[in-house]
Amino acid sequence: MRIQTGVDGFDDLVQGGLLAERVYLVSGPPGCGKTTFCVQYLAQGAAFGEVGLYVSLLESPQNIINDMSNYSMNVMTLVKMQKLLFADLGPRMEYGFMDEFNEYVTPEYEVGRSAADNEAPSPATVFKEIAAYVAEYDVKRLVIDSVSAIRFTSKDSSLQEKEMSRFIRNLKKLGCTTILISEMTEPTAYSTEQFAAHGVIFMHNFLYDKTMTRAIQIIKMRGTKHDCNLRNIEFTDKGLTIKDLLD
Repeated sequence: MRIQTGVDGFDDLVQGGLLAERVYLVSGPPGCGKTTFCVQYLAQGAAFGEVGLYVSLLESPQNIINDMSNYSMNVMTLVKMQKLLFADLGPRMEYGFMDEFNEYVTPEYEVGRSAADNEAPSPATVFKEIAAYVAEYDVKRLVIDSVSAIRFTSKDSSLQEKEMSRFIRNLKKLGCTTILISEMTEPTAYSTEQFAAHGVIFMHNFLYDKTMTRAIQIIKMRGTKHDCNLRNIEFTDKGLTIKDLLD
């Protein structure tokens, strides 16, 4: 089964869409379009009745909702219909006082579950929270922003790699088609999540011929023929559009 991303021009590069119930990684530097790509993906499913969940470990969900509402994705409508959910699982401690609760944003913008942890969440904590959302709302599309924000309990890099592999392996059992966001700036700086994910999509933002250029490149896509070349990205009213090859 193919899952359409809703990103104009992308699905043609991967034989019609992503394979269902797999885990994909979208990486890239700041400003390259990672968040827009992922919200388009969730909004596409939500528009056809598939509940999508955006898990934020860094940014306030309200800020993401506000920013994405500038596009014609009907984000606010989908949120009110409870087809597009945003969960805040990041640290909530602010300067000047101790906030003892992590809060998430429900479709009604109410305070929901809480966790007494003001530090970055661990992979196990994040997974348990996500699994609860998936079961309660029958989530089919999942985005986690970002794996770079997850706290590892061990300082041993080899144990951290095992913990990340375990985290992704458990995500694969949820029955969702999942996209992980990673704040990577170098596509050849290989990480555990790149090896563990079924597909790796790298989004570029760089100076090219004296012009700032955004581009996308599919590094890996298991079980699917895919285009590996750099392609231009254009931001439109609808979100991202994948254009022609980068000259």
